Amino acid sequence: MKKQFSLKIENPCDAKFSEMTPNANGSFCSSCAKTVIDLSRKTNSEVAKILANSKDSNICARLKTSQLDQVFEHNEASKLNTFKYATAIAASVLLTSNVIAQEKEPAKIEVDGSKPQRIMGKIAYKEPVNTIKHQPFRTYKVVSFSIQGKLLDSKTNKPISEKLYPNLSIYINGAQKNLKIDAKTGKFEVPVVLSENATEISVHISNDDKNYNNTFQIDLKMIKNNKLNLNIYINPEEELQKYMIMGGLGINNHTSKNYNS
Repeated sequence: MKKQFSLKIENPCDAKFSEMTPNANGSFCSSCAKTVIDLSRKTNSEVAKILANSKDSNICARLKTSQLDQVFEHNEASKLNTFKYATAIAASVLLTSNVIAQEKEPAKIEVDGSKPQRIMGKIAYKEPVNTIKHQPFRTYKVVSFSIQGKLLDSKTNKPISEKLYPNLSIYINGAQKNLKIDAKTGKFEVPVVLSENATEISVHISNDDKNYNNTFQIDLKMIKNNKLNLNIYINPEEELQKYMIMGGLGINNHTSKNYNS
């Protein structure tokens, strides 16, 4: 018999994961003298396997908030450890968005070998009709330049508090990687490669557990000395959303359903 469950963290911890000591299983928290398992970069099957093989009945973990919405499935007969908030779980994961196609039995063709069939005549060949009109590919030139500016608090017009929001970095589509934002000045400079027809960019700002996403209109005609200026004003209390959560891990049991095709 199969049962479904999802993960939960009832009492999130405010400790900073970046300040913990990394080890083989995650990072060691000196405050509670426990290893915090980092599940934020694990797949659903990897998460379930870790939980199933754990010998600790009181697990502390770090997750993406989106992982709390994932649904898992396990066999009730599985012999697994008991967690703080629920019964034992197994390592199989139900990915509700993944549909597995069933194999279809091939059609059977019966041939009577006792009566050979002979057909005589000319063979006619009909040229297949191409219903797709091929159009020449359009090629666009790319422009390489840097987007520079400041990340500022919209309330104060000053750089965002480093104490409250440490280690902020910025990523812009067309860039190769995230780049750190200067905490004291709020300055950033991001080299990008974009199409010459680009009219907007996607900006992602994040630190260890919060992020901000937005789209900005740009005008490539405003590029001067190979640089385009862009100042970003945000209200960090409202717009830097928490996407990581950490604390004692439990599960919610769901009503089992039949997902057989």
